[in-house]
Amino acid sequence: MSGHLTPPCPLWQGLRAQQVHTVAVMGMTKNTGKTVSLNHLLTQAQAERLTVGLTSIGRDGEARDQVYAIPKPPVMVTPGNLVATASDTLVRAKARIKLIDTTGVSSPMGEILIVKVIEAGEMEVAGASLNHDQHKVIALLRQCGADIVLLDGALGRSHHASPAMADGVVLATGAAIGGSMGDVMRKTHDRLAILGIPPAPAEILARTRAVWAQGGVGAWDHHGNCLFHDYIATINAAPTLLANDLKAVSTVAVSGAVGKRLWQALQLIAQHQPGLTLVVADGTRLFVDATDLHAFERQGGQVMAQRPIRMLGITLNPLSPFGGNFNAREFLALARQTFPQHLVTDVLLTKEGT
Repeated sequence: MSGHLTPPCPLWQGLRAQQVHTVAVMGMTKNTGKTVSLNHLLTQAQAERLTVGLTSIGRDGEARDQVYAIPKPPVMVTPGNLVATASDTLVRAKARIKLIDTTGVSSPMGEILIVKVIEAGEMEVAGASLNHDQHKVIALLRQCGADIVLLDGALGRSHHASPAMADGVVLATGAAIGGSMGDVMRKTHDRLAILGIPPAPAEILARTRAVWAQGGVGAWDHHGNCLFHDYIATINAAPTLLANDLKAVSTVAVSGAVGKRLWQALQLIAQHQPGLTLVVADGTRLFVDATDLHAFERQGGQVMAQRPIRMLGITLNPLSPFGGNFNAREFLALARQTFPQHLVTDVLLTKEGT
């Protein structure tokens, strides 16, 4: 490999050390520096002459924030990058590109196409939104020669961070969340609590195997006997769960998303069975607040993942388009103190404290 054109940062070094092949980049909210972090990773990969595959869950790289109409940093692609994006975005590309392959995956903005960047420039990236389509796109990017695939996530959507999709996650947080530095730390901590639910032990995974293999919702008693396993959508699972003897339910496994209605049913079961264990596919399937999770745990309940999410790093943006900017180095120091178990960095600081 060649020498670095730019100094390697701890985030990139961490990714390379962990030998991940698919990385999801997600933001806590709009304007927390997700695109800046993505561009940084693209630059670092170019310095090592790695071929990057890039795609998005949703849309990124547009000139203005579609919610607040605030100018956004563009996605900057470099020669050799492989980009999977909707055909409609290509007419606006400011990079010179070459069509490499089609995917057969449709989107509201046209078929997802794979292009190779010939000359550097800005691009808007709009990828597949459905899980099975995204798996297909990732596989095609690899077949076309990608050494590492970066998945850019859209606001309010985190399924690209699932271990079923990505080897690990980079989470962007920052002042745009609102409030003081302490408020940002607390909100980020709450998000990490949801994403970072621990893995279920082998015994429970063995007991709940049918749910992961076949889908649906299942419940088991203290002795490991299956009370029911139904192939229903999780949005309709609450009445089926509550039809059981609530005192008998010890473990519940859910293959899909856990929303408000299902969560309320689980809380009711936990009142009768304080040691209730809930197993979900991973933290991206929990659509509840951290306060709900903590209340459940205070009741004696446990929430576990079939496959835990691998948090590769946290990036910081001390600036907010709404005002309330932070001192970058103070923000970095506080974040590293708050999250000592995570790799925390500000990719725009040239000389970071350790």
